[in-house]
Amino acid sequence: MESSDAVTALSALAHPGRLAAFRRLVQAGPEGLPAGEVARALGAPANTTSTLLATLTQAGLARSRREGRSILYSADTGRVGALVAYLVADCCEGAPEACAPVAEALARSACACPGEGGRA
Repeated sequence: MESSDAVTALSALAHPGRLAAFRRLVQAGPEGLPAGEVARALGAPANTTSTLLATLTQAGLARSRREGRSILYSADTGRVGALVAYLVADCCEGAPEACAPVAEALARSACACPGEGGRA
């Protein structure tokens, strides 16, 4: 991941509504959710939610696909993994114990990822 890509992704998450929408997509798993369901979960108007989801999609943090008349959105977990890897790439400087808190946090979060070795 390039620095500019990381800045774009972090900027997309640096908004309470977009962060909440992204977290809801992560919770939904790879099946994703229709935009209307994201809006209901956030208690936000449809047009606002559409804008939030468009920003996340443009930043590469979400994907959209059409199913019938619905557009389903899901988190792009590969892109999120690349962002996390970019953020901690030089963390240890040869001292793995320095990154233990980061590794522990990532290990704890793995149990929340359906279909990726964790419980669903």
